[in-house]
Amino acid sequence: MSSAVEQPIINSPYEEPTKHYVFEDGQPRLEYRRRPAGFYLQLRTRARAGALAAEEFKELDLINEIRRRVGEWRRAGYPGTTRITQDLLRHWNAPEREQRLFFCQREAAETIIWLVEASPAAHQGISIPLDQPNDPESLRKGYGPLRRYACKMATASGKTVVMAMLIAWSVLNKVYNPQDRRFSDAILVLCPNLTIKKRLSVLKPSDPDNYYEKFDLVPRSLLPALARGRYLVTNWQAFAPQDDESKRGVVKRGPESDRAFCNRVLADLGPKKNILVLNDEAHHAYRPALPEEIQRQLELEKLSAAERRKLEEERREATVWVNALDRINATRSVNFCVDLSATPFYIKGSGHPEGTPFPWMVSDFGLVDAIECGIVKIPRIPVDDNSGEPIPRYFHIWKWVMDRLPSSERATARRKAKPEAVLRQAEGALTTLASEWKRTFDEFQANGFPVPPVMIVVCDNTDLAELVADYIGKHGKVLPELQNVPGQEPTLRIDTKLLEKAESAVEGLSQKDAAELLREKVGTVGKVGKPGEQVRCVISVGMLNEGWDAQNVTQILGLRAFTSQLLCEQVVGRGLRRTSYDDLSAPEYVDVYGVPFEVIPVKRTSLRGAEPPRLSTLVQALPDRKHLEIRFPRVEGYVFDVRHRIKADIDSIPELVVDPSREPTKVVAKGTAGYRIGRPDRLGPGKEFVHDRDPFYRNKRLQATIFEIAARVTNNLNPGARSVLFPQVLRIVWDYLENRVRFIEAKKEELALLRYLDVIVERLSEAIQPDTSAGEAPLLPKIERFRPVGSTSEVLFRTTRYCYGTTKSHVSHVVADSSVWEHSVAYHLEQHPAVVSYVKNDHLDFEIPYEF
Repeated sequence: MSSAVEQPIINSPYEEPTKHYVFEDGQPRLEYRRRPAGFYLQLRTRARAGALAAEEFKELDLINEIRRRVGEWRRAGYPGTTRITQDLLRHWNAPEREQRLFFCQREAAETIIWLVEASPAAHQGISIPLDQPNDPESLRKGYGPLRRYACKMATASGKTVVMAMLIAWSVLNKVYNPQDRRFSDAILVLCPNLTIKKRLSVLKPSDPDNYYEKFDLVPRSLLPALARGRYLVTNWQAFAPQDDESKRGVVKRGPESDRAFCNRVLADLGPKKNILVLNDEAHHAYRPALPEEIQRQLELEKLSAAERRKLEEERREATVWVNALDRINATRSVNFCVDLSATPFYIKGSGHPEGTPFPWMVSDFGLVDAIECGIVKIPRIPVDDNSGEPIPRYFHIWKWVMDRLPSSERATARRKAKPEAVLRQAEGALTTLASEWKRTFDEFQANGFPVPPVMIVVCDNTDLAELVADYIGKHGKVLPELQNVPGQEPTLRIDTKLLEKAESAVEGLSQKDAAELLREKVGTVGKVGKPGEQVRCVISVGMLNEGWDAQNVTQILGLRAFTSQLLCEQVVGRGLRRTSYDDLSAPEYVDVYGVPFEVIPVKRTSLRGAEPPRLSTLVQALPDRKHLEIRFPRVEGYVFDVRHRIKADIDSIPELVVDPSREPTKVVAKGTAGYRIGRPDRLGPGKEFVHDRDPFYRNKRLQATIFEIAARVTNNLNPGARSVLFPQVLRIVWDYLENRVRFIEAKKEELALLRYLDVIVERLSEAIQPDTSAGEAPLLPKIERFRPVGSTSEVLFRTTRYCYGTTKSHVSHVVADSSVWEHSVAYHLEQHPAVVSYVKNDHLDFEIPYEF
């Protein structure tokens, strides 16, 4: 590879990009022109699996043409603009500025200004679709379309500064040209949650930390005029419609009228009309397609009940957000909306093709461009390891784990994966990434950083998140620096429901203290003097709240399925903010395991025909049938009831081989660059970094691991006879290690990984027998450590299979995998007088392990 492609940062953040990376046959090369705006059209079939495969790159012709014309207009000196606009553009572009603005910030603002102020001749042939209402209620009320302009800007590229630039441009022009309806001095900023709302208070000129002064966005002579505007920054939850029909009282006014709605929610704007709306994280603000289109799209996906509920909640949020804008437009008139988002694409469940850009998108500066300009951290992903497999194991961890779990433990559309099994398979990735975090932690301390680096673990479900959090924080099994102790909790597990409750709150209404404290701690990770200052590890189920602007995230681990590149980008986006902006030519990195990130926006199209929809049924435990609950032990194996002397035939126990083919011991990581699809490899720009588990090893002495194995085997045999059995078990463990464990290019400390430790415990527990001639010792069940008792009360799922209602079961339905015998059995159980309660073993995780 030539030296021309050794560096991932190839453009100045302050000038228009002049080159970009392209991959041809896996080989990177530099192309000396700006990357065109576009996205990948990806075909998906029933048989599609594994890494993504590119089908076609589709350029966004509208954006590329607008980009070209705005460039010509810029070089011509911005003809047709007002004097105020000229002053602002001159101020923003001044080369002697102490705080230079990124080119992407200036271009986004220039694009909106060009659309409003450039001459009609300059707009010839440019047609930007309006956002037309499509639901029956809006059509009945005669709501008109919204004019929206979407600016795609990578996470951490400075969207809030762009909002401040556009607010200053609109308000100052209106103040000095009151009759010009192109401008507005009434500003409404809408966002998805409370954390972002509080952060966006910097858009109010009255705020002591306002961006107009902090980033020198307005000449000092114009600052007083900025205060003459009216400003409202709020989260969309404040716009939820009110209906007093459900409230107690004599007078029932019914649903709130549009005028009353606007008077309530826009009180800070007074009677102002012709409002400028800025939608932050605007991918939440879309019109869902008609219900039949949504159902048709969802039928093509195998989604769990939880995933469907999540999509339904997202559609509700989008509907409330956009309907509020329609009501404001009908009553007060919306001048236009500016949508800002790193991912202005339709999402799964919207009814629109997943990954399709919003049709009103007018500018594009994506993550790939931000990486190549040095504005954000570079995601560093596994490109190779010493396992010998073609795809690095830690690149797509969830798929790798699921492929290797037995069918009884892996995740399906009907059940979650067994948390202990997932942790055992993924522990190598966790400890390797944590070891890299420890090296970063030592560097932060050596360089006098006031806050520690942060590792994020994104889990598939709450059970897995709780298990991982206990493993890291409560039991300190990974690193002592991450273990929680009284008065210090470096590892924080986010209660997703509690956080969502806090984030969706409306100011002025009561919030539970616990929820607000969690929101405050999560929202201030990495902030000196704040509650989240010393957090080092964050474990969550969701993607963390948007607007999470921590700059000290250095490692991200994904322990869940990632069904789209948009989801990957959202997770990786939580770690993109740089720790330092002093020298943007010096790359910063965030290590990413388990997020199959390919740095591309992708639109999916299906090659299979639509299938007729089948109604789904909610199968659940009914609270009024609590008396019919069935509880059962979760048995994972059996042991002999050992009390005194024991024996084991070491030579008959299978040999254990510890080698990189089972669990990689070294990982080669490399920064991503360019649009790249398919399996990762070492061909690419930038420096390689080798990750290993040495910091983890230093905290896992071999003797301590041997003692842990002996203790667990003793507990399996007879915890009541520890003093008698433990010394005997310890000798057997050492004997097994010395004679039946073989290490190939691996250190003995590898035995601390659950992958090996659990196998040894299981094999020795089975091999050790009572040393008695008085007959066979009884066999006892071994109960799961983390979930000892199961219950019918845990059943809750949706299914499109045939279901039959019950009367004698705690669970509402019997689901028929076949249409005959299960229904027949349920029928007879319902009729038989001796049956008090029954349940089908479906979503119960009730298993009887057979060993013989």
